[in-house]
Amino acid sequence: MIRAVTTATPPEAPAASPIGRSLRAQARIELLLLLRQPENLLVILVLPVLLLLFFAEVRAFPSIHGRPINFLVPGILTLALMSTGMVSLGISTAYQRYYRVLKRLGATPLPRAVLVAAKAGSVLLVEVGQVALVLAIGYFGFAWRPPGSLPLAILVMLVGAIMFAALGLTMAGVMRAELTIGGANGLYLIFLILGGVAMPVQQLPDLVRQLASVLPPTALSSSLRAVLAGGAFPAAPVALLAGWTLLLLATAIRFFRWE
Repeated sequence: MIRAVTTATPPEAPAASPIGRSLRAQARIELLLLLRQPENLLVILVLPVLLLLFFAEVRAFPSIHGRPINFLVPGILTLALMSTGMVSLGISTAYQRYYRVLKRLGATPLPRAVLVAAKAGSVLLVEVGQVALVLAIGYFGFAWRPPGSLPLAILVMLVGAIMFAALGLTMAGVMRAELTIGGANGLYLIFLILGGVAMPVQQLPDLVRQLASVLPPTALSSSLRAVLAGGAFPAAPVALLAGWTLLLLATAIRFFRWE
């Protein structure tokens, strides 16, 4: 007697949802647009590394900060997040709005929430690479061993990334593309000098120091330094960072225009 042999068909893997496919495809496009221009690579990757290497050898910081690298790494991490979220994302989005790219995307089946998520995802991917590069240079190049909590520092950087992305999108949504370029680059220089990135805020004149102490990059760099120092929880700088993030995020949502 011949018996029929049957084999069980393995269950098929669930197909990815259309929204998931659209998100991955759009995020890939946004990432390529962010990285394809040499000036973006200069601001995103080259400049933070050069500033870290330069200022680490200058040794122009007061002794209260210990080794220069202990002050510099949190500041350069702040600079990296600022260059990607505020400068690169802000300028690229402003030109997408100027050339009606956002308007045309809004007329497609691609949901606006997916477009925003794709932009945010591409920025976060770039920032992961930036943070890893800066940390690796500090660890292997300068024997930087922070006593604080690295996971808590990563959480602080995530909040800071949202803050600078919201600032970039706010400028891109309310200003013309040319003004966004000037505003983003101008703020970049101001924050570099006054934001506690490469120079201690305590070294600034009194009136300037009062202004600098409440700026967004100061909130992030101060929070990072306090968290990585391993002391008591830095309630004041973290609260300032959270306040700026909520304010800028609400402003971006309220005033951003797609065309």
